[in-house]
Amino acid sequence: MAERPPEAEPFRLLFVCTGNTCRSPLAEVIARQKIEARGWGHVEVGSAGVGAFDGAGASGGSVRAATAHGLDLSGHRSRLLTPELVDEADLVLTMSLGHLIRVFELGGGEHAAVITDFASGNEGDRGGAGGVPDPIGGSDDEYVATYRALDTLIERSLQRLEAVLSP
Repeated sequence: MAERPPEAEPFRLLFVCTGNTCRSPLAEVIARQKIEARGWGHVEVGSAGVGAFDGAGASGGSVRAATAHGLDLSGHRSRLLTPELVDEADLVLTMSLGHLIRVFELGGGEHAAVITDFASGNEGDRGGAGGVPDPIGGSDDEYVATYRALDTLIERSLQRLEAVLSP
């Protein structure tokens, strides 16, 4: 595969959950760390929520789970998923089928999938793998389990993208 020219547009990866305070912020910081480790400076990572209130911080459980793994969510501020965010993204990975439906409603269906489906190569299945359960209101153990699930799913997703994104 030819090298990507330096002036090329960045590849934009967007993670979507409900409030943009638990799952998608965790996915964003995990992906950012993995992308930096790969040296993919042309990849931008963001997150948003289908029912987010702009400006809210990450949930305490997500902050603690990230911190336990050496990642920092203290500066995260939630944002509502908009048609512009969907349009700017090259790939939208959602945490559930319901989130994927909202991405479709906003015009992004051709470049979106539930993360569990994308990671397993079954994105045409449209929600068959069930998504990532929402830990909101749960114990720190539930947030750690969510972190671990996302870590695995993101690694698999990035492996699938490597042929396209590797410099």
